[in-house]
Amino acid sequence: MSLANTRIVARLLAVAALAALTAGCFQPMYAEHPDGTPGLREKLMGVEVPPVDKNNASREARIQVEIRNALAFKLYGNATGMPPTHRLVLRFNTNRSSLMIDQATGLPTSENYGIDAQYNLIELATNKSVMTGTTFSRVSYDIPGQLQRFARARAFRDAEDRAANEIAENIQTRLASFFVAGT
Repeated sequence: MSLANTRIVARLLAVAALAALTAGCFQPMYAEHPDGTPGLREKLMGVEVPPVDKNNASREARIQVEIRNALAFKLYGNATGMPPTHRLVLRFNTNRSSLMIDQATGLPTSENYGIDAQYNLIELATNKSVMTGTTFSRVSYDIPGQLQRFARARAFRDAEDRAANEIAENIQTRLASFFVAGT
């Protein structure tokens, strides 16, 4: 074996030895704990997501249901939640802004839709806030010609749904981080 091949083999052995030493340091985030303590999935299933107070039959009430349903699916999956240990209180505001205006008609052809959300995780045993945070989502959508009212309404509703799903994803990620790291 040449000197170059010997060095390559020595480096590979060193990398393999380091990998073997650190192999026990990593644990999948959603793995079950062998010692019987609750894993992340069980902790997330203990988060209660109550309805947000919005006027019935309003556009924001529909968005509230969309955020709540998306968040519940991300936390519980296809199962139902366990007895609650925490309550997640949500508040949000929505906004819309025109991005591009058709110069011939003066009407918007592209808009941005946004949701700004604040959340507060309350531990039910002590009734104390253990985590607060904010998140936001901005999505854009195109508005077809003004004669296509249904397409315009559907594009707006799809933008609302995408923004609500993104808010739920952001909150679920933050909750998972809190339950794993404790911060």
